[in-house]
Amino acid sequence: MKRPTLLAFAKAVAIAALAVAAAAPPGAARAEYGDVVINNFSDAAGMRPVVFPHWFHRLRYACKVCHGDLGFQFKAGGNAINMVKIIDGQYCGACHNGEQAWSIENCNLCHSAKPNTPTMVHESTTHSIAAPAAAAAPRPTSAAVPQPAKGGK
Repeated sequence: MKRPTLLAFAKAVAIAALAVAAAAPPGAARAEYGDVVINNFSDAAGMRPVVFPHWFHRLRYACKVCHGDLGFQFKAGGNAINMVKIIDGQYCGACHNGEQAWSIENCNLCHSAKPNTPTMVHESTTHSIAAPAAAAAPRPTSAAVPQPAKGGK
C-alpha cells in the first residue's frame, strides 16, 4: 500500500477548505477568529476587503517567514499591500504565484469580506472591548449634556 505524500495531503486539505468556503451563503464574510481583514485599499478600488486566514498560514509557517522574510508588520493595517506589489512578488505574491500557491486570477478567494469591513483582526479581544480610537465619538461638553427634569423622571 502506497502512503500518501505530504503534498497530496496538503492538496486534500486545500480542496476541503475550498469546498467549505464555497458552501457558505453568497455574500457571507468568511472570516474566522484570528483572521485579518485587510481593507486599506479594497473599498476604494471597488473590491471586497481581503480576509487573510492567519492561523491557516501560521500552522504551516513560522512567524518569521511572513513577519521577517516577507516584511509584514505585526499590526493590522500596518502594510501598504496592493495588487501591483502582489503581482510583483511582494507580500502575498511571494507564495501566491501559481507555483507554490494559487495565483491571483480568482479574486473572490481572498476578496471575500463584506464591503466596508474595517481593517482589523477578526473577533479579536481588542475590538470587542473598545472601539478603535479613530472611530470613538467625541465626548460632549457639560453644556451639551441634557439634565434630568426636576421632580423625578
